[in-house]
Amino acid sequence: MLNISLPRFPVTLACLMLLSGAGHGAPDPFKMDRRVLVPRPVSQEPMAAPCQPPSADTLLTLTQVVDEALCHNPRTREAWANARAQASLAGVAQAAYLPSLNASLGIGRRYSEMEGNNQNAEQNTASLTLSYLLYDFGGRAANLENSRQLLEALLATQDATRQNVFLSALQAFYQVHATEAAVQAARESEQAAQESFKAAEARYLAGAATPADKLQAQTAYSQAMLNRIKAEGNFKNAQGVLANVMGRDAYTPVRLMPIEARFPEQRFEQNLETLVAMAKARRPDLLAAEARYKAAQASIAAVRAEGMPALSLGITPSYQSLDGVSSQTGSLGLTLNIPLFTGFANSYQIRAAEARLEASAAQREQLAQQVALDVWQAYQNLITATHALRTTADLLASALASEQVALGRYKAGVGNILDLLNAQSALANARLQRIQSAFDWHIARASLAQAMGQMDKRLLDTPLPVDTNAGPARNTP
Repeated sequence: MLNISLPRFPVTLACLMLLSGAGHGAPDPFKMDRRVLVPRPVSQEPMAAPCQPPSADTLLTLTQVVDEALCHNPRTREAWANARAQASLAGVAQAAYLPSLNASLGIGRRYSEMEGNNQNAEQNTASLTLSYLLYDFGGRAANLENSRQLLEALLATQDATRQNVFLSALQAFYQVHATEAAVQAARESEQAAQESFKAAEARYLAGAATPADKLQAQTAYSQAMLNRIKAEGNFKNAQGVLANVMGRDAYTPVRLMPIEARFPEQRFEQNLETLVAMAKARRPDLLAAEARYKAAQASIAAVRAEGMPALSLGITPSYQSLDGVSSQTGSLGLTLNIPLFTGFANSYQIRAAEARLEASAAQREQLAQQVALDVWQAYQNLITATHALRTTADLLASALASEQVALGRYKAGVGNILDLLNAQSALANARLQRIQSAFDWHIARASLAQAMGQMDKRLLDTPLPVDTNAGPARNTP
């Protein structure tokens, strides 16, 4: 039985508040947070300070860019916080298996007046109420399963968010390199156009060319200057996008390490049915849909249990002091709660839960079909990008040779300005296509990995540079 004296009243209240977990820094007795992974880098090398951003003057590799994005992009932190919140809700469902203990403490004065007889007495009360649910036809188990499956769904969503940020960082990294190469290509085209303009001007002054030749060459030179200005703007925008993906302000400068020249392997052909089966087993968004379907199943069981009887145990010791006279009482008993009629509310709750289960099944099926489509498209895009990479190298080599021949013929007086300008335009286009094909290959490779649910450190290997003067890409490792 409870025995509380008035001098210990504040101490008792403080102890009860501590027991109930009041205040900041609430404990985690069920260790639910252990299931939620904090934002972390993808690299496996030992790190003295994980998620510590590098210094501003560091030349960043692709691995460092991806690591910083995974650690500092707000999307990864949001997904982590959402998973932690659901982990706490799963702890709430787990708590239903433990008894609850409530305390009630009171201090005051009791005053009454009757036929001239006034009473003014000090009154103190204290009581504890312990209640424990013994049986509820599986309601607690269903609610716990629902919470756990929703946690699995959010953990899978956290993984999907991590892979999306990974892909965004990789795309932004290669976009910066591609636009930087496009700036260099635009400058080379501008220099070539300037050389052509000087040659046309020299021939015009010598009387060997018409004014139209000079004007056409000058127009081509001005257009090349405009293309270079636009390319520099695209490069600046790409740098801003990369900084944003890394969790920095867009104006923050990001310096990247040059990419080593290596060509990709061509041996990636696999059976598409096998790839789709692997994707369906690994895609985090599909795993999240499966977990939400199981949570909807558990929700039906929980709603059905709400219409069933529930048996609870109750223990209530109490203490009262009235004007110095104290008394102690207590009660112990079982309570059987039987819902007889709820106005058909429970029936409609069950119907709603069954409809949500059907919707979850449809969403799961739709996503499974989308996974197969994603794998198919990403696979075909990678094959196309690989062939395009080889072809644009041949295209660039021939366009470069054609431009040199056309320039030499024009300077020698045996060629015309239109042939030279066409050759220079073809060379500029070949350079841009070469740059785009290299970018497309990297993105197609990463997109296939994302479609497979396999965004990992292996994607940070085999970098492919953008070489605007490359020869035919016939060599493989």
